[in-house]
Amino acid sequence: MSRARIWTRRGLILVLRVSRLVSIGIRQIRPGLRFLWRSLLKRWRRSLEFRTVLTTLLLAVTSFAIVGAYLSNQIANNLFQERLAQAESESRYNVKQVQDTFDGAQVTDQSSVITLVYDTLTAVEGRGSVIQRRYVFEAVPEQTKPRNRWVESRASDQLTVRVIPPELRKAVQEGGKQQFWASMEFPVGNEDRPGIAVGNKVTFNGTMYELYLIYDLNTAQKTLDEIQNVLLAGGAALVLMIGAVAWYVTRNVVSPVSHAAVVSEKLAAGQLQERMVVKGEDEVARLGASFNHMAASLQEQITQLATLSQMQQRFVSDVSHELRTPLTTVRMAAEVLYDAREDFDPMNKRSAELLYNQVERFQSLLSDLLEISRFDAGAAVLDAEPQDIFQVLGQVIEGAAPVAEEYGSEVLLHAREKSIIVEMDSRRIDRILRNLVLNALEHGEGRPVHISVAANQDAVAIAVRDHGIGMTPTEAARVFDRFWRADPARARTTGGSGLGLSIAAEDTKLHNGWLQAWGRKGVGSNFRLTLPLRQGGTILKSPLQLEPAEFAVSGIEPGAVLERQVLLLSAAADDPTAGPASDELGAPLGDAGVVPAEHQNPGAVDGAGHGTRADDVEAGNHDVPGAEDRPEQGKGPTS
Repeated sequence: MSRARIWTRRGLILVLRVSRLVSIGIRQIRPGLRFLWRSLLKRWRRSLEFRTVLTTLLLAVTSFAIVGAYLSNQIANNLFQERLAQAESESRYNVKQVQDTFDGAQVTDQSSVITLVYDTLTAVEGRGSVIQRRYVFEAVPEQTKPRNRWVESRASDQLTVRVIPPELRKAVQEGGKQQFWASMEFPVGNEDRPGIAVGNKVTFNGTMYELYLIYDLNTAQKTLDEIQNVLLAGGAALVLMIGAVAWYVTRNVVSPVSHAAVVSEKLAAGQLQERMVVKGEDEVARLGASFNHMAASLQEQITQLATLSQMQQRFVSDVSHELRTPLTTVRMAAEVLYDAREDFDPMNKRSAELLYNQVERFQSLLSDLLEISRFDAGAAVLDAEPQDIFQVLGQVIEGAAPVAEEYGSEVLLHAREKSIIVEMDSRRIDRILRNLVLNALEHGEGRPVHISVAANQDAVAIAVRDHGIGMTPTEAARVFDRFWRADPARARTTGGSGLGLSIAAEDTKLHNGWLQAWGRKGVGSNFRLTLPLRQGGTILKSPLQLEPAEFAVSGIEPGAVLERQVLLLSAAADDPTAGPASDELGAPLGDAGVVPAEHQNPGAVDGAGHGTRADDVEAGNHDVPGAEDRPEQGKGPTS
């Protein structure tokens, strides 16, 4: 018992070790198989030649498998039917001879009966006209009133009645003098051979016997195997030949297309001198000639456009530089006249004021043109250094205070962080934010302007939201074009050069950031600036959503509304009767109109009249489903 337990335990340990080795092998093989499968799929998707050749081979193999199976089945059936007909014919003849011999026998003793039966069956055994023949001789069981039955059974080559199919024996026993047959296998030496057993009944000395003649089909099976091998070898060779032909034909057709694709990629990369090699006069050659003609035409047009663009840029740059000196002189004279306007009569006083204002506007337009010319010439350089984005934003809001007072708008800052350090060119970011805030105040129709700031691991986003006249999606897509205005007749009370947003887009591009716009007529617009926290970084997703939460398809979700922390530049801030500027709690504003942290209101009311508590606001990504960064809503990363 103890030895049995020991060996059982050893067997279990061996089984566990083998199963562990098998699982380890499968785990090691699986990555290779997965890599091979992915490589095949990639090759299938990217190579027309591979896909065509493989499809041809698969179809050829399938076709040959179907045809080969059909031919093999037909040949096997024909051979079997031929051997069956021969076996039935020979069996009838031999059974008749055996029965005639038994009927004419005049023997009574046991030895004579055994000798007669043996000699008669031996004469039946042997080679037939085509196929080898064996026999099984067995007395029918349970016979009534048998006479002397001295021969129970006989068989050739040590066969027994057990090799006969039971169905055949039952049919022979229950039938009369009819002949029955069945397919079977019987042992010959160390192998099993296919055969046909034909059964009949014979009588001898009043005893009924079953006589089975077994025909060996091994020769026919070998013939069938040879035919199948020939079909298999011929089919494999033909499949390989078809694959080679398909590869050759496909290569001749696909190679020019692949060459055209390579040349197209080089043309798209700016190598306009690339051309296809044209050989012959067939369809592919005509395609190559047409492609080369198209490439030459494109090269000529692109060269002309590039030359014209360079001339235009040079013209703008030269004119801008040439106008600086006379404009400075005119501006000095306009300032002198403007300072002395009180001594003029009303008409000349108004003329001096108009001259001064228009010269100032001309000076601003000239500065914008000079900046644009630097971008076009590639001379704009990014001077980035780490700086707090709130410091730059505070300066922008402080500078926009007079404009906010003029339009009667208040500026609300929404942020959770108190400090966000960004590697940026503060002068350019100041110009971008100043442009966005002034545009929001100018077109906000006296309603509040909301500035939201948020950051994630990779980027910081500043969104400027107004509730003024708004714009359509088409206008939002063109708002960053040079000199473009949705309404050419719109009053130009601030700015008005038409280049501010274009310059802002170029400044954003230098920072590898995004500047995008959203708008809807009658409800306002939203401009979102997204910058990487580190110079050269990549933006994966903006921390703020572009489309306001109240217009998102899925509504406001947790984290989509930022905490209202700071109230800036209230329209009544400079009202003498209103007293010192303060937030909702009555705390005085700090420098640049920013509420000190100890007086911030956690339940401040937002611009839509909804109160929010700081404890109820959750941090998170502020892009809601359905409000992803859409190219049609503004400029993308390459604004």
